[in-house]
Amino acid sequence: MELKFKKAIAIVASLSVTLILASCSFGSSSSSSSKSSSYSTTGKAESGTYQGVIKNGKYQVSKSRGVNVSQNDNLFNLKSFETGLLNVSKKVYSTKSYVFEEGQYLSTSTIENWLSRKSSSNASGLNPVKGKTNGTRNPIYIQQIEEQDFMSQSGSSLKLHGITVGIGLNSIDYYQKTTDGPTYKQNISDSEMKDYGEKAAQTVLKRLRKKSALKDVPITIALYKQAANDSLVGGTFFEYTSNSGSKISSWKQMNVKNKVYPKASSTSSSSDDQDDNDTFSNFKSQIQGFFPNLSGVTAQAQYTDGSLSGMHITVTTQFYSQTEITSFTQYIAQAANKYLQKGIPIDIKIQSATDLQAIAFRDSGDSKFTTHVFDSY
Repeated sequence: MELKFKKAIAIVASLSVTLILASCSFGSSSSSSSKSSSYSTTGKAESGTYQGVIKNGKYQVSKSRGVNVSQNDNLFNLKSFETGLLNVSKKVYSTKSYVFEEGQYLSTSTIENWLSRKSSSNASGLNPVKGKTNGTRNPIYIQQIEEQDFMSQSGSSLKLHGITVGIGLNSIDYYQKTTDGPTYKQNISDSEMKDYGEKAAQTVLKRLRKKSALKDVPITIALYKQAANDSLVGGTFFEYTSNSGSKISSWKQMNVKNKVYPKASSTSSSSDDQDDNDTFSNFKSQIQGFFPNLSGVTAQAQYTDGSLSGMHITVTTQFYSQTEITSFTQYIAQAANKYLQKGIPIDIKIQSATDLQAIAFRDSGDSKFTTHVFDSY
C-alpha cells in the first residue's frame, strides 16, 4: 500500500519523472565523466521509471532549469513535452539498466541563445533571422529544447552512457508587431515544421559532438509538435533519431495523438474515437447522477498507433463534508472500473475550484482502482 500512496503523490505533483527518494551510494572514480563517491541515486524505482542522481544529498537539477517554462504560454505543452521526451528515452535507454540525470551539458545561456533568432550578435540562434523570405515573414520555428542524461553503473561509479535532446517545434507562431500590441499568429505546415526541425537537429548533433564528454556517447534527438496556446492538451513527439556519429542518417516515426473528452457536439460522430468518447460520456453521466453539484468532468486521452493508451481525468465539484468526498471517491472508482477501458493507465483527480481533494488511479497492469482522500489534522 506504501507504493500505491507514493504513486498517488506522484500523480498529484504531475511530475514527469517518478522518483522514489531513497539514497544508495556509489564508490569513487577518477574519471571526469564518472560520478564520484559524493554521488548517489534515488534508489530502486517503480517498474518503468528511472532512478535519479543525487549529489551531496541534493537532487541534480538541470543546468538549463526553467528555460522551457518561460517559453511556453500553454503549460500542457510543457508537461507533455517533458513526459513525452522521457517516453522516447525509454525506447533507447532501458529503465532497468540506466540512471536518469537532468541535463548537465546545455546551460541556460546556451539554450536561450539556441532558441533565439540568428543574428550578427547571436550566430548560434537556431531560429531564422528576423525579416521576410520571398515576401513571407520568417516565423519562430523552435520553441523549446530540453536535455536528458542517462548514466550506467561502471564498477563503483556512475558513467555517462548517452543523452536525449528534445526539440519543440511550433505549429503556430504567435507574435506581436509592437510591444504590448495585439497578438497575431502565423500557421506553420507540418511539412515545413518537419523539414526545419530535421535541419536544426543535424546542427544540434554537430554542436553536441564538439563537447569532449559527448564526443563518443549515443545521442538521441526527438522532434515535438507544439499544440496551440488555447489547446486543452499538449502536443506530441512525431519522430526521433539515435546516433553514434555526427550525421543523422534516418528517423523513426511516432504515431501519438492527444485528444479531449467529451468532444464538442459539433465534432463528427463518424470519428474513429467516437466509441471512446461515448464510453467516457457514459462514465460522466453515471457520476453526475450520483452527486448533484458537479461543475465539470473532462479527460485528456492519448492514442499510440491508433489505440487508446492512457487517460487523465479531472472531476471538479464542491463538497461540504469529508464524508461526501470519501463516498464520492469510492463511487468514482467503481464507476471507472465499470465504464472506462480496461488495460490502460488512468488517473482521476477529484477537486474543488481551489483544492485537490482526492484521487483514484489504476496502472496498466492493475484490475482495480486505488483511491486516496486528502484529509487534515
